[in-house]
Amino acid sequence: MGNIDMKALFSLTYGMYIVSTDLEGKLNGQIANTVMQITSEPICVATCLNKANLTTEMIAKSGRFSVAVLELEVPMTFIGQFGFKSGRDIDKFANVKYSLAEAGTPLIEEWSVAAFDAKVSKTVEMPSHMLFIGEVQESVCFKEAPLLTYSDYHKIKKGKSPKTAPTFGFNALK
Repeated sequence: MGNIDMKALFSLTYGMYIVSTDLEGKLNGQIANTVMQITSEPICVATCLNKANLTTEMIAKSGRFSVAVLELEVPMTFIGQFGFKSGRDIDKFANVKYSLAEAGTPLIEEWSVAAFDAKVSKTVEMPSHMLFIGEVQESVCFKEAPLLTYSDYHKIKKGKSPKTAPTFGFNALK
């Protein structure tokens, strides 16, 4: 393999999202920067999550996930609840405003511009992560507001990537 300059990878653009699911009545979710629309007929999205995360395990079993698109003004305390704590230890949805999609996945309304629910149609196993491709079943727009990008998360909010994030290596660039 040739030389890898991590700064080159940091030039890719990302949004910031909460990817969630429901498994047998238990809700869980996590911060993610890897979500993208991949087709329009049918509308499909993809997300890639670390295998060690509870959300990944739950999506693999439930076959569903939801995505909340975060707004720029979201406070770090809200990001921290979903990004730096484990659903194995806390109820991440305690005191969070959300509704349920018809399929039961949580659609987070608080600090979100939009949310959608997807049914997993394909899973690709990577060495450390699982790539979930899902067909969108439901979506809702909550408001118009500037979106939180991964770059803003680092530059404005001074956030770091946890060890399980695909972008953990970028922490060394700061």
